[in-house]
Amino acid sequence: MTPPDVVAWLDRQDEANRRGVRCLRDIVHSVDADWTETIKWNAPSFALAGEDRVTLGVERRGGWRVVLHRGAGARADGFVFDDPSGLADWPAPDRGVVRLRDLSEVEDRAEALADLIHRWVAATA
Repeated sequence: MTPPDVVAWLDRQDEANRRGVRCLRDIVHSVDADWTETIKWNAPSFALAGEDRVTLGVERRGGWRVVLHRGAGARADGFVFDDPSGLADWPAPDRGVVRLRDLSEVEDRAEALADLIHRWVAATA
């Protein structure tokens, strides 16, 4: 069931963004059934055991982003994550950003994105 704050956020999006974000939400939900989903940082955000791990967003110039993180700020604790897929840009060792231009790119990369998120969850558990 979609939380009311996420429903309200989706209702404010245009149809293209609703479709793209719903597809991304499905990918995230396919990785772990224990997500707590809410709106944080003005976007759907997913936490496990109270720790934020994945946040979706709408890009200003079109498309969407998936942010892999360990909370609001980077942590200087020596964390390292290997991303052989190259899907994400890594502005910090514990912050990856995947940008997707359109729905066909989301669909084409769904399996690789699900694998990346799965490995991220395992590495940050």
